[in-house]
This record gives sequence, structure tokens and C-alpha cells, in this order.
Amino acid sequence: MQDVRMEGLTLRVENVRRSIEFYGEKLKFSVEIDKAPDFAMIRVGGPQGGTIGLLPVVEGTPLMSAEQRSGIHIELTTDNLDALYEELKARGIVFFEPPHQEPWERSMRAYDPDGYTVEFAEGRRGHRGTVRARKK
Repeated sequence: MQDVRMEGLTLRVENVRRSIEFYGEKLKFSVEIDKAPDFAMIRVGGPQGGTIGLLPVVEGTPLMSAEQRSGIHIELTTDNLDALYEELKARGIVFFEPPHQEPWERSMRAYDPDGYTVEFAEGRRGHRGTVRARKK
């Protein structure tokens, strides 16, 4: 089989501009294409990273429920989850799950403006990130 790579994903959002503010300004990802209100492309992880495409919800199509949107996870990684948590909190990101240990990895989760889950894991996904001592 030929080599296949994941380049990105596209989300249907209620307001492309609002999503650009979240991903570009709060998360500090690079806004590669800004054609709001019709389309935007966000680059995650520098020039070699993947993309998040943002398209408006198509009028007349059924909307996903909040529960359905929350089940879609944008899965990201970092080398220092605690430092990223503090940095993003200072920028106004509200986490519904702060850094914690799962059996398979250490992670934290927040919702984007449309209710999609943005999940950050420490280290390589699914490879049980480093457990840091908690501050008391």
C-alpha cells in the first residue's frame, strides 16, 4: 500500500470568524487562509503540521446536536501539558477537563466555540505521557 498521511480535517462551524478568533488568536495557530465568512484554514504545528479547515454550516442542512459535536475530538499533543494549560488559561481558554492521567495518556480537554472537543495530550498520543508530580 502507498504511504498515506493525515493532512487535516474540516469542521462545519456556525461562524467562521468566531472560530478564527479561537484557533488563531487564543490557541495561536497560524491562520493560513482567511476568506471569512466562507472559509478559513488554520495551520497547526508549524509548516510541517496539519490543518483545520473551517466551513460555515450549510443552510437548510440538519445541525448536529451539542452531544454529537462534543464527540468529535481535535487531538493535539505537547511536550509539557501543565505549562500549556497555564498559558491557555491565561488566554481565556476554559477547560472542562484539566490535566489528568488516563490509563493510556495524560491529557486535558476544552470545547471550541461550536462545541467540538479540543484535546491536548502530553507526549505521543496513546503512549502514556509522563506523569508529573502535582503541585499542592
